[in-house]
Amino acid sequence: MSKNNMICDLTTGICGEVDGEEMEMIDLTIPQKKVTLYYVTDPICSHCWALEPVLRRYEQQYGQYLQIHTVMGGLLENWDGFADVSNGISSPADVAGHWREVGEHSRMPIDGSLWLTNPVQSSYVPSRVFKVIQQQDENLAKTFLRRAREAVFVFNQTISDEIVLIDLVNGLGLDGEAIVKVAGSSTGQQLLEQDFALSRSLGVRGFPTIIIVNEENKGVKIVGARPIESYVKGLEQALNNETPLPKPVPSFAELLSQEGMLFSKEIEIMYDLEQHEVNNFAEKQLSSLQYEAKEILGELYFEKK
Repeated sequence: MSKNNMICDLTTGICGEVDGEEMEMIDLTIPQKKVTLYYVTDPICSHCWALEPVLRRYEQQYGQYLQIHTVMGGLLENWDGFADVSNGISSPADVAGHWREVGEHSRMPIDGSLWLTNPVQSSYVPSRVFKVIQQQDENLAKTFLRRAREAVFVFNQTISDEIVLIDLVNGLGLDGEAIVKVAGSSTGQQLLEQDFALSRSLGVRGFPTIIIVNEENKGVKIVGARPIESYVKGLEQALNNETPLPKPVPSFAELLSQEGMLFSKEIEIMYDLEQHEVNNFAEKQLSSLQYEAKEILGELYFEKK
């Protein structure tokens, strides 16, 4: 039999010589086309927090097609002259009610009372920290952004305060004091300005905005927190109407080990569950994992020990 005769298993993606003389491994699950996804956001964007359950599932199932680049958009430089007319916000106290509405609608827990007691003075401060970490490690920067959002939305911590940021960065195994110091320098601001310039060039005017761009530099822009079907459709369009094939979602134990903390809505979206099914699902799925089930602001969440 010729050495060029090959047999392929389309289930496993493994091909080899049928006579066993030579083997060549290829992975047919790796897509031939990839696109760039720009996620323009801000650490204190409540609608971005509401999008997290959908975005996580989208990345888990379709990340093989995506080169994801998170861009800081600059929501709040300071309160001098700031006004968000569409949401009726002109002072910190106005944000509390808006955040509560977003939290109730999305069921991603949001406290918001910090706006009445110790408001965030600028989202540029945590954004600069994100940019400094991103220069070192994209994945750690993504984890920092998640931890910052947990801190500000759920646990009511003022993430424009240096002491809070240092603690969050230390929790990543990095030198929080050193990174926050760089973030507060001209270097941190220059990195942030680069993101602002990119955001402007992409025509972004609100958060969250996701832009999917293919190799022909043709893009699909999706504004606001949308169902996962909108992002899958956007990916399909960017792939010139080639249907993207989703990967299976990870087990709950694997996901919680990776993320550290997950809220009920995130679990419902990832595993197609109803709210009342989450507790029983978790007990079965997490039998081999050390975890704690807690409740905050009326929402169940799970934390890896």
